[in-house]
Amino acid sequence: MNSEVSTSQPWVVHSDGSAVPNPGRMGIGAVLLAPDGTRHAISRVSNERGCNNEAELMALTDALREAKRQGATAVTLYCDNSVVVEQLVGTPVRPVARLAAPLDAARLLMGDFERLELRWIPRHRNGEADALARAALGLSVKPASVPKRRRR
Repeated sequence: MNSEVSTSQPWVVHSDGSAVPNPGRMGIGAVLLAPDGTRHAISRVSNERGCNNEAELMALTDALREAKRQGATAVTLYCDNSVVVEQLVGTPVRPVARLAAPLDAARLLMGDFERLELRWIPRHRNGEADALARAALGLSVKPASVPKRRRR
């Protein structure tokens, strides 16, 4: 692989986590797309129990660890959990005490990349990562629900 491509173009990563019930068993899913088009998927169940936000953070950090292991230096990371995105890149309105340690771990890992952009996306645009997180828990894939547009 051309090292110039790997450092100048970002990896595209989608991550998602599920907790069933919430809180309960946690499953994580992520899809990593390298600049050369190579795809890597993560789907695993955690031995820990936690809430949906904890599962989302676990998925995000596992995805970043895998991207780093694969040699990524630039990442565009998509997450459908607004609480996680707000806590990591926004100005938290109210810090979530239960998430303090995993948020600190995620921030530390995010700092290992030359460039990292974290973006919130709607749930219906994160279907593959969601399916991997649900599959880790032995759950079927939820049908994608696209918000209806208002008539003018």
